[in-house]
Amino acid sequence: MSILIPRLIRVLLVDDHAIMRLGLRVLLEGEPDLTVVGEAATCSEAVAAATCGQPDVIVLDLDLGGESGIDSLPALRAAAPGARVLILTGVRDPDLYRHAMRHGAIGLVRKEQAAGVLVQAIRKVHAGEVWLERTMLAHVLTELQRASAVPARGPEAAKLATLRPRERDIIALVSQGYKNQDIATRLRITETTVRHHLTAIFAKLQVPDRIGLLVYAYRYGLVPLPQ
Repeated sequence: MSILIPRLIRVLLVDDHAIMRLGLRVLLEGEPDLTVVGEAATCSEAVAAATCGQPDVIVLDLDLGGESGIDSLPALRAAAPGARVLILTGVRDPDLYRHAMRHGAIGLVRKEQAAGVLVQAIRKVHAGEVWLERTMLAHVLTELQRASAVPARGPEAAKLATLRPRERDIIALVSQGYKNQDIATRLRITETTVRHHLTAIFAKLQVPDRIGLLVYAYRYGLVPLPQ
């Protein structure tokens, strides 16, 4: 009987400091489910490494020695369409955080946080979850209110196509702040049925909870941004 070996999460490290990259490589390759498939110090190197390595997760610094990591986001996402981008930064600037999320990053970790936080964040964003501290999330939602929805393409369009009309109704009510009991009353279904629908929605869109669902729904135009 053959043993199925889980596929490792492939990570690309983008940071202009060689010592930082070495430390990250040692940290990540000490984990049983992670492997580093490439490193880069500049935007152009990052795009080339993403094209070659096709990583699952790109850990990207915002400051690449005079270059902005944010500027490389469109090219990185085009080079590795299946990759999730996780920002790792020492910069404390909510405006940059919001800018990064608007351009496709799905999470952000600050460099002063514990090493285990980065490892956990990589696993979560690989699973499709949004990784943000609550305070960061408030900043991101504020920015999303000012931005236009991003057209869903490729895998995201495929996810949206799996949603049933009833599930879309529930997403709309969640975005309006209704709790499960209120949703059940408005849709004339049981609260248990609402919970089952939400579990299915989270699985289809690969989001962890209501907060992740809201970010996803606003980003891809499932519901109108709050005014």
